[in-house]
Amino acid sequence: MDSIIRVENVCKSFLLDVQETKILKEISFTVEKNDFLIIFGPSGCGKSTLLHTMLGLEPPTSGDVYILEQNLYRDRSKEDDRSEFRKRHIGMVYQQANWIRSLTVMENVSFPLTLLGVNKLESSRRAWEMLSKVSMQNWINHKPSELSGGQQQRVALARALINDPELIVADEPTGNLDYESGQELMQMLVELSNNGKTIVMVTHDLEYLKYCKTAVRIFDGKVVGVYKGEEKDNLLKG
Repeated sequence: MDSIIRVENVCKSFLLDVQETKILKEISFTVEKNDFLIIFGPSGCGKSTLLHTMLGLEPPTSGDVYILEQNLYRDRSKEDDRSEFRKRHIGMVYQQANWIRSLTVMENVSFPLTLLGVNKLESSRRAWEMLSKVSMQNWINHKPSELSGGQQQRVALARALINDPELIVADEPTGNLDYESGQELMQMLVELSNNGKTIVMVTHDLEYLKYCKTAVRIFDGKVVGVYKGEEKDNLLKG
């Protein structure tokens, strides 16, 4: 099976005053094509730093990150190059969606295609298609601020899918949702994975591990476990 992401011996340190603080410590793992992988662990364990490093937002102190066989910090050494790469190959869903408040739901979803130079007619057509996938096509003329938290995350997922990315990355996407809305969003991610998308999600909530194919446990900046199949089932029982 082809890999989408390879994280190889990644370390990340920050200098606070005169003291070096190690956040990530020799982290290595692989995300295979069509996998639904969840990175989990307690608050402060390094999940967010790892995610930012994987996305090309936070250069590692040492080690390498490959996405689609490209080394993010060597093949694409400039931030502008990494930004362009993200726009074309990665869809993001955050805990708190960043909307352009003056735009409608349709306009917010189509905006990433506008940045890629796609004309307005085609951008609107694609936005309608993606909003239909998440059952939000009847809300296209509303402002995102008029929607519930669950509805906003559905729209955020539509926006993440608009450029047909190979990889969907979700950063605590259920953090602000009620139980039912969180379960609905997870079911949508499972369906996307079953239909060929690769999903990487970060969470501290073990409730959602039942939805993933692979679970990577982070503790104190290290990978302390990778769980699949029966191992993941036993982890949930424990």
